[in-house]
Amino acid sequence: MAVSANRLELLQIAEAVAREKSIDRQIVLASMEDAMQKAARSRYGQETEVRAEINPKTGEVRFSRLLLVVDLVENDATQISLAEARKKNPAAQVGDWIAETLPPFDFGRIAAQSAKQVIVQKVREAERDRQYQEFKDRIGEVVNGVVKRVEYGNVIVDLGRGEATIRRDEMIPREVFRPGDRVRAYVYDVRREQRGPQVFLSRTHPQFMTKLFRQEVPEIYDGVIEVKAVARDPGSRAKIAVISRDSSIDPVGACVGMRGSRVQAVVNELQGEKIDIIPWSPDAATFIVNALQPAEVVKVVLDEDTARIEVVVPDDQLSLAIGRRGQNVRLASQLTGWDIDILTEAEESERRQKEFVERTNAFMNALDVDEVVGQLLASEGFRSVEELAFVETPELAGIEGFDMDTAAEIQARANDYLARIEAELDQKRKDLGVADELREVPGVTMPLLVKFGENDVKTVEDLAGCATDDLTGWSERKDGETVKHAGFLDGLDISRDEAEAMIMAARVKAGWIEAEPAAPEEESPAAEEESPAAEA
Repeated sequence: MAVSANRLELLQIAEAVAREKSIDRQIVLASMEDAMQKAARSRYGQETEVRAEINPKTGEVRFSRLLLVVDLVENDATQISLAEARKKNPAAQVGDWIAETLPPFDFGRIAAQSAKQVIVQKVREAERDRQYQEFKDRIGEVVNGVVKRVEYGNVIVDLGRGEATIRRDEMIPREVFRPGDRVRAYVYDVRREQRGPQVFLSRTHPQFMTKLFRQEVPEIYDGVIEVKAVARDPGSRAKIAVISRDSSIDPVGACVGMRGSRVQAVVNELQGEKIDIIPWSPDAATFIVNALQPAEVVKVVLDEDTARIEVVVPDDQLSLAIGRRGQNVRLASQLTGWDIDILTEAEESERRQKEFVERTNAFMNALDVDEVVGQLLASEGFRSVEELAFVETPELAGIEGFDMDTAAEIQARANDYLARIEAELDQKRKDLGVADELREVPGVTMPLLVKFGENDVKTVEDLAGCATDDLTGWSERKDGETVKHAGFLDGLDISRDEAEAMIMAARVKAGWIEAEPAAPEEESPAAEEESPAAEA
């Protein structure tokens, strides 16, 4: 059968639209069918259930009306009696649908315009869906495109099969793009929105640098070298930590390349951004020392509970370690995830001397000893009277110039001092109205009771209703800096685990929850061997 020119033209239009919009030809034909159905309803009535079918090979269009088989016909346009239905299909039953062929008809101007709008809308929706499906799986990739236009500082990029946006704050400072410029960027987000899928690109994202190194360094692409962390001050300076899985390959040298060729290619793409390539280490102290390069580090002191680290540098290295406007230490902090405090050797020595004098005076006042004894105790590393009270007497007697009698006397004075402080705190606790039963909660000490009273926690129920953050505070990172929010027990050296255990014990004591059953003790092999003999 020859295909008429009109039908052939219909298929050609569908083919052209599908190719131009990069969508499936069947979707275009389906949208045409929907448009024809809408036009047919305007001819036969909106309540009529009209179906249009386009033969994908010949382009022939067939219209049919669906009628519901019923016992009693109430609407001729949508229903057909069982008797009439069985004339067309002897097996028809009530509730079935019967298709009745409709004669072809000419579209009027209004119907044709309406059909065109339906087709355009359906094709646009299909194009948007295709674009979203294509780019949603490309988050984390680097793409190339051509600048189409610049709107209010935001750059619209043509990616060939869709558009993307580089917002002003995602561009490297002082970077200027003009229509027609080629641009490379990182896909960091794809969203469905009312106006269509929005693809967002970034040139300041830390992972953009990682992907650029992956393109320039074959060892990273092959997985021999791994990029562990990246910190950037876009357009100015960056630090990247790398580690090699092959001991024979130097990760830093591989990333730098022959005469710096590899790293220079990345620097050129990032508008001259200076890059420090740092060997990563699983040891936090070593990694932080490496991250502060090019400054030299004399000593580090880590506080794992608060993720803070003190770094001591020579006096002449302080400005180098901090960097211009704090840039070096800020990037090192972002790279390692630790808050870094930098001290010079002179500042650290002065602080140690101050702490030594404070501990000496504390021992002199608490134990009623002279300065020489106080200095001896402080120099031996004792930090508090509690340590002196609970240390083994022979260990205390081993200090040069001490004997067992001296050690025993010092411990007796330490215990007397602690008992006196305990009594004072107990009286303060009573004055604050803290209930006696709160003392029975495991882990609660007298200083804690006073702190509780000062913060209106006076009963077991009050403690049971607290959250761990209420007691120990919490930290959150904002703009690369860690912000610490204080809790009730700040300064009392209580960990989060200890605080949580106290709260759970209070909830058990208050009857809010049941105590977890203790794990049964396993019998020793010796006991198992003895049991048969006992039975015998």
